[in-house]
Amino acid sequence: MYHEELSQRISSELSGHHKKAMLLWILDPAGRDATVLREALSGDTMDLRAATEIICSRTPSQLQIMKQTYLARFGTYLEHDIGHHTSGDHQKILLAYVGIPRYEGPEVDPTIVTHDAKDLYKAGEKRLGTDEKTFIRIFTERSWAHIASVSSAYHHMYDRKLEKVIKSETSGNFAFALLTILRCAENPAKYFAKVLRKAMKGLGTDDKTLIRVVVTRTEIDMQYIKAEYFKKYKKPLAEAINSETSGNYRTFLLSLVGHGH
Repeated sequence: MYHEELSQRISSELSGHHKKAMLLWILDPAGRDATVLREALSGDTMDLRAATEIICSRTPSQLQIMKQTYLARFGTYLEHDIGHHTSGDHQKILLAYVGIPRYEGPEVDPTIVTHDAKDLYKAGEKRLGTDEKTFIRIFTERSWAHIASVSSAYHHMYDRKLEKVIKSETSGNFAFALLTILRCAENPAKYFAKVLRKAMKGLGTDDKTLIRVVVTRTEIDMQYIKAEYFKKYKKPLAEAINSETSGNYRTFLLSLVGHGH
């Protein structure tokens, strides 16, 4: 009707964090993820943690659509950008995670679960050094329900938390990818509640993270994230956002999150 893109209008009318959040919000979910990823994998704004979080916290079907959107919007394959900006085991796990179509249902096979728990034990705690290949294989080929079961089987069999094992056996962005997959397999809402808390804790606010999480999760699991946030930190998420932000930016985020618990 008006012969101009809404995004351009928003760009010229708004500024700062409010503008950033709004420009992300007007896209469809796959477009939001693709945009955040593209920015996180671009020269001057490189943020490998954000890229890893977006990839490792998404379902296989979300990743599928997001890859198509990425190619359509930016004229390049997501895999190409990952390959260009990451390295080593971190690169291997991200490429496998976006490339392998995983099962999304709740059923698991207990025999394979036990087998995987044993394999992870042999690949990590039992030996000197770590066999990263085994970690990559299990974490990228298995469904979330399966990984959550492997985690509790591991705890049961070896009296140690898989999360602790990952922290002591791996490091850096590779460890961060494994932990993100594990935590999202067990409870994505709890994972994001933690990410939000970290973004608002201490001096200053990490607005980039705040915008990314609020805008990309609002239509997916925000009610659950709010419940987990309140359970863990005894304070409503809206209240935290209210005290950490201001102006139209605050109004906008709160309208997405919704007031109350």
